[in-house]
Amino acid sequence: MCRFIETIRVDCGEVRNTAYHERRMNDTRTHFWPESPALQLAGYLPAIPGSGVHKLRIVYGQNGIEEVTCTPYTLRPVRSLALIQADDIDYACKSTDRSALNRLFARRGAYDDILIVRRHLLTDTSIANIALFDGSHWHTPQHPLLKGTKRAELLDKGILTEKDIRMEELPAYSTVRLFNAMIDWGEVELPADCLHPVF
Repeated sequence: MCRFIETIRVDCGEVRNTAYHERRMNDTRTHFWPESPALQLAGYLPAIPGSGVHKLRIVYGQNGIEEVTCTPYTLRPVRSLALIQADDIDYACKSTDRSALNRLFARRGAYDDILIVRRHLLTDTSIANIALFDGSHWHTPQHPLLKGTKRAELLDKGILTEKDIRMEELPAYSTVRLFNAMIDWGEVELPADCLHPVF
């Protein structure tokens, strides 16, 4: 049976972006199980630590929320990305099955993470959405592998603009940012020349 996850940042006792996570969870449930009732995350939250950054991981499926854990979070540094081509990969829903992503990640060589290129367009790293800065605007791929909750928030605020970004357009950009529910905007940033094709 399909199982999916929401990973939510808890920052000094504050559970972040719950509305975005709840919407994505219920959209996923409606897609796979159209008759499933909407769930509200507030009814499933455990005791929340009052200090530090924690990862709240919620596993759910057809019958509702199955597992909730809250663990301390440590940011994994990323200073380089291997450009990996994978035209047929599909991770449109945040599934517990990451085997395809893990196989691509294993090909990164000496680099810290991968940036997946699908049908000549940049998408995501193994764990994060991306944005690239052209000197005036931050662009994020119009067709990512996964439409992240932090991405949705940044788009709603007008901080990001969606755009198809081809690998050959990389010289037009100076900076790359990685972000997701656990990685705040601006927390992981690297020069665009730290992206290396390994096709």
